[in-house]
Amino acid sequence: MDSLTDSRYGVVLVTAPSKDEAGAIAQTLIQARLAACVSLFPIHSLYTWQGKLHQEDEWQLLIKCDLAKFQALETKVRQVHSYEVPEIIALPVIAGSQPYLNWLAAQVENAPEVEPG
Repeated sequence: MDSLTDSRYGVVLVTAPSKDEAGAIAQTLIQARLAACVSLFPIHSLYTWQGKLHQEDEWQLLIKCDLAKFQALETKVRQVHSYEVPEIIALPVIAGSQPYLNWLAAQVENAPEVEPG
């Protein structure tokens, strides 16, 4: 695995309405071995939903994961998330410290497969 060209791993962005919900999502993903680490931080979001401008204080999850397990991760997030249409956006890691990538890989090994549907 080349630490300068490997895009097997990624960061998934998910926004949640509260610290408690963000923590519940993070814990669910870590326990299911779908995320190696989830960082949480408060943000202020402006967006249009159902034709109206919203300004909300939210929590951003920065989820470090194996992108091969994205479908399972998305399914888990949707099971726990309260939003009708949650943000679930994957960004590839195009470079990374090899020891960190090795640790990440070890944390998400043997994550359960999720059946489609």
